[in-house]
Amino acid sequence: MPGLQADDEQKEEKLKAALWYSTGQTVDAVAVAQDLNATQHFIGGLSEMCWAQIESIAKDLEAFAKHGGRSTINAKDVLLLGRRNDGLKAVLEAEAKEVKKMNAR
Repeated sequence: MPGLQADDEQKEEKLKAALWYSTGQTVDAVAVAQDLNATQHFIGGLSEMCWAQIESIAKDLEAFAKHGGRSTINAKDVLLLGRRNDGLKAVLEAEAKEVKKMNAR
């Protein structure tokens, strides 16, 4: 379906633009607070690096769900994502507990 592919590409471009904007806002805030300058080239590079990381994480999460015999990513997949990073794992586990508490109410 050619129309579907064009729609997906358009959505991806919108997401990339939003990421670029958010990255720029964050970098600008930090730069002002620390009396530094950041070029648009730096912001663009950082945005591209973030996008590549997001793509990698998405593929890992899809693979974890598929390995578990599911077509939907769940909290266990996200927790598995942090298995090699103790700091990230702790944050993900704490957030998972918080979500469980909120869902139990």
